[in-house]
Amino acid sequence: MSFDGHDDALRAVESSLDRPSAARVYDYFIGGDTNYAIDRAFAEQVRERVPLIGEYCKTSRQFLGRAVRRCAELGIRQFVDIGSGLPTAGNVHDVADDARPEFDTRVVYIDNEPIALAHSTLLLADTADPDRHQAIAADLLRPTELWERVRDTGLIDRGEPVALLVNAVLHFIKDEQDPDSLLEFYRDVLPTGSLLVLSQMTNENPVSDAERQALADLVDYYENTTNPGQLRTTAEFARFFGGWDLLEPGLVYAPAWHPDDDTVFATVPSESRVLGGVAVKR
Repeated sequence: MSFDGHDDALRAVESSLDRPSAARVYDYFIGGDTNYAIDRAFAEQVRERVPLIGEYCKTSRQFLGRAVRRCAELGIRQFVDIGSGLPTAGNVHDVADDARPEFDTRVVYIDNEPIALAHSTLLLADTADPDRHQAIAADLLRPTELWERVRDTGLIDRGEPVALLVNAVLHFIKDEQDPDSLLEFYRDVLPTGSLLVLSQMTNENPVSDAERQALADLVDYYENTTNPGQLRTTAEFARFFGGWDLLEPGLVYAPAWHPDDDTVFATVPSESRVLGGVAVKR
């Protein structure tokens, strides 16, 4: 789905207000303001079953911001964000530009949810540079088509390293959907020197029976939505990096990856239920 302009995007947003949007629900959990009453009501229903779901989402978003900053500091100027959701607090292009005051970074945002693309079209028009930042519709599960659309933007130089971001997405991809082949494709198309930024929720080492049940409830809850998923242990998740060299501190609970003063769960990273890491293609 594509939008010819502001009016098309606005009509798509207005037509979606009779049901919750997964992207807007996530936006609500991380403290964004691109959400509506129907999204907030749905989110609070989830929170009743999983009280810390908001903190888990904030952990994922904060990790993304710290990872993007690190990529930019290492000289990466091209970012492809698969499953980007809504432009919201801590946008990739904002973080990258802040880290590189030369304003030479380019970002392609990708989501397969039409309403996320609609909001992106509206919000990027107000906050971004259309010569350097674009939002497109594509599906992680259709890698060849997705990468063709990325190239069609004209923003990505195939000879220059890319930071590929797949943040808080893989727990919505079950093993039966063959995420191993998907990630292998994306790793293969990236040039040498590229960075792979991955995170996902884990069910490893719950601190109590109550937390174990909360995580099971979360999986069960989403099983009945359009976004069923699968939590993974560290060992199960590590394979998605395909043997690339992990940057320090390796694959860890996300709050332990270069925490700053704002990091949620910084004192006890394992309580975040989110794993994260950044790897480089040699």
